[in-house]
Amino acid sequence: MRFFRILFTIFVFSSTLVFGQDQGVPSDFGSHKVKRNQTLFSISKTYDISVEQLKEYNLLVERIGLRKRMILRIPIYKKIKPLAVEVIENVKDGDFQTYKVKAKETKWRIAYNHQISVKILDSLNPELSEVLKVDQEIRVPIMFTATVSETWDSTYNYYTVKPKEGYYRIEKKIGVNKQVLDSLNPNLIETGLQPGMILRVPVEIRGNHKVEDDLLVERISLLDSIKESKSIRLSVMLPFKVNEIEFDSIENTRELLKRRNLHTLSTDFYFGILMAAQTLSQYGIEVQLSVYDTENNTKKIDSIVKENDFSETAAIIGPLISSNFDYLSTKSELKNVIKIAPLSTNPVTPRAGVYQSVTPKEILQKEMMAYLNKTINMEDNIVIVADTMNRYSERNLKKMFPNAIVLRPEKTGYLLPELVDSLLVDSLPNKVILESQNFSLISSASSQLSAQISKDREVQLFTTFRSNAYQNKNISRKQLGLLKFTYTTGSLPLKQGEYNAFQKKYITRFGKPPGREAIKGYDLTMDVLLRTAYCGIMENTNDIGETQYEENRFLYVNKTPDNYINGGYFILQHSGYDIREIKK
Repeated sequence: MRFFRILFTIFVFSSTLVFGQDQGVPSDFGSHKVKRNQTLFSISKTYDISVEQLKEYNLLVERIGLRKRMILRIPIYKKIKPLAVEVIENVKDGDFQTYKVKAKETKWRIAYNHQISVKILDSLNPELSEVLKVDQEIRVPIMFTATVSETWDSTYNYYTVKPKEGYYRIEKKIGVNKQVLDSLNPNLIETGLQPGMILRVPVEIRGNHKVEDDLLVERISLLDSIKESKSIRLSVMLPFKVNEIEFDSIENTRELLKRRNLHTLSTDFYFGILMAAQTLSQYGIEVQLSVYDTENNTKKIDSIVKENDFSETAAIIGPLISSNFDYLSTKSELKNVIKIAPLSTNPVTPRAGVYQSVTPKEILQKEMMAYLNKTINMEDNIVIVADTMNRYSERNLKKMFPNAIVLRPEKTGYLLPELVDSLLVDSLPNKVILESQNFSLISSASSQLSAQISKDREVQLFTTFRSNAYQNKNISRKQLGLLKFTYTTGSLPLKQGEYNAFQKKYITRFGKPPGREAIKGYDLTMDVLLRTAYCGIMENTNDIGETQYEENRFLYVNKTPDNYINGGYFILQHSGYDIREIKK
């Protein structure tokens, strides 16, 4: 038997002995009394376990947070001394063959298709970089050449098994059980779970991971990385307009707060901030919160800046209105202070220390164009529907899809049914790209296109920018589901029905479910404070990458050297009455 065959057999045998059993169930429990300034992160490192394992067996921590003198259960896992595993060195010429890298292939895909781990692939190719080139020649084990199959399939996600992970731990982590894993990965029956092994998992499975090139990648958890207690000053400027509220008239006040206006937007957003401060206090972060009512007035902003010292402030969130935010950012006194535009989708002026937290339209459109270019087949029947306000988008789409048909709506924002029928075909998938923010056209297009769907005619709807017009209740969610309506967005849709842990806590405190503004206030404040706690100042967080909380993602990128915009986004698709995230 060849040298490599023997060596790989030793590797598999020893790995099976060490990791083949399920390491997810503790063999015993110890206890720990929480001391002052300790965090979940520091305690987990003391006992060589993860923060997730610590939380799993101490459910009270999730509800009330970590408290001084709290007694924690510490799971103890049986440790088996691993057999010696030799390092793959000086592989003889007869032990491998040359393989040419194909287009879009990555290290993990090649390892998966050859039924080895990335670690073994790296051992065979010590000079290999992370980025592979087409036709690059690399070494792969010859023992598998007879059974190599192009098994990678983008309709699935893939997960790399970590050391000490068994079926139980993987199910807790990403939500897929042993039965499903075994059915999608038949080799598991023989080998068991091994560290470095790449598993196929259902496409909807991701846990709290992000998907990069079909591979599940863990997001950095800033919350679990808090190593010591911190105190952070945060300032908030919102147009509560308290001066307009008649406190002597309860009825008038109730009526005012029932309507959607600056009062209610500011209050809901502020409630989300309070929830974030409460959550972080349980992890050792003391938030020194200063709140100012801008009254939606630049003179009031002037007086706030003149009468207060913001030199020790980690960040200012607000004002809400873009013009007021731009006015604040001109203040020389605040040049070195982080200023975060919180809610408006309108772009703000790029100045020193400015962060636009809402993903701008230009990024959403750019990412959707890239998605369309990657997923739509040039041979499909492509129809572009654009009104007069979206001729620029129409021209860009036409350049991308030269054979596409352009369907112009009537001046009243209406599509002629006979024209729609004549442009759609039975022989090919119909891909319709709708570029409009006009409710009448959106309603007409979704109604007529969904009526065209049959067993012989496939129609799918896309847009490069989903405006607020789509939130109109008169646009049928059922029709959008039939059309598999697909778009990019900076935030997930508001969850309805079943409440998660955050929503339940919010209801307990404020007596109602959180709206979109409250959730944005929570997510934004969590992100700002955690980035500050982790790196000291917001400017040092470029290497953190993408973060995600309840409904919002944050990936700050430089617009100019000293200001940032949020480049985080989702690609969502309607399916029936549900809306689900799909791969980028």
